[in-house]
Amino acid sequence: MNTKEHFSIGFIGLGLIGGSIAKSIRRIFPDTEILGYDVDQEALRLALEDHTLSKTVTSIEAMHNCDYIFLCAPVHYNIAYLPILKRIMKDDCILTDVGSVKSDIYQAIHDQKLENYFIGGHPMVGSERSGYEAAHDRLVENAYYFVTPSETVSEDKVDAFRTFIEDLGAIPILYSPERHDEITAYISHIPHVIASSLVNLVAAQDDENGMLKQLAAGGFKDITRIASSNPVVWEHILLSNPSNVVKGLQTFRNELDTMITAIESEDARGIYSFFDHAKDYRNSIPEHATGVIRMNYEVYIDIPDEPNAIAKAVTIIGNAGINLKNIGITHNREDNEGVLRLAFYDNESAIAAAEQLKQHQYTVYER
Repeated sequence: MNTKEHFSIGFIGLGLIGGSIAKSIRRIFPDTEILGYDVDQEALRLALEDHTLSKTVTSIEAMHNCDYIFLCAPVHYNIAYLPILKRIMKDDCILTDVGSVKSDIYQAIHDQKLENYFIGGHPMVGSERSGYEAAHDRLVENAYYFVTPSETVSEDKVDAFRTFIEDLGAIPILYSPERHDEITAYISHIPHVIASSLVNLVAAQDDENGMLKQLAAGGFKDITRIASSNPVVWEHILLSNPSNVVKGLQTFRNELDTMITAIESEDARGIYSFFDHAKDYRNSIPEHATGVIRMNYEVYIDIPDEPNAIAKAVTIIGNAGINLKNIGITHNREDNEGVLRLAFYDNESAIAAAEQLKQHQYTVYER
């Protein structure tokens, strides 16, 4: 970050992403002035209460002296704020966003002639929860962070912003806005469509007793987890990145047609090749990288069917000072998993919990 004595950062929107970045800045740069604007008054109250914000503002104009301004509201709101920002930003201000699609915001930036200010951003993080209450100060740590500079923004500004993202503990990767939208279509947007399609497929075949729902644990629940995402969010994302998503889905449809043909023609070699190629590529993906689809940090264990068995396991974890996020029972062990599922907030906690449980002679299945 710039080493000058007074540094001011404004946040327009304090949801999960905006709130988490603001919290990270407060933790790493405690003397920074952080201003917050949000239509959600409760989010502003909480951010003042926990000292993330230095102060709240009631108008965008109050951010006229900010060195950085983060656009973290829904994209149509961000676009609506641009004419105001154009009037009040100082020349050396860096304007950025956190959206997962860049085409709309970049068109608006071009229309408003704000290219000299704008460096798009997209931290590859997420959560099953939303809002400021779900924000935490290490959400972007060790996560890839897309940096998508406009064509005319200065190299000095790009270098400063990239260094700032590194200071927050994230890993900046530079791409054009167009390439960013292609990448996120294939690794995030299309998988969400496919996951929801699989769920709808099974739902259509379920009976009145919901037996398929009861049996849909293990692998099926894992590969469709992202189908639980907010439908309003995904409506806007898909309509903002239509050409890339449609192109990818058409390619996926061709993959399915190839498999249908292989099955119908009893092409054993083609079927084997389909799964073998997928297995090799899947196994080459880094185990603990933080991607755009948020990981679950889970440990499964076998426990005896006896009183207090679950309480004993949870007590071991608690006594070790490890924060447990959630627990659950799995009845479908198709993937050779234990019956008790323990979920954690980060990979380090999951590893530490597994070690503690092993020391107490539990059979642990790590994922």
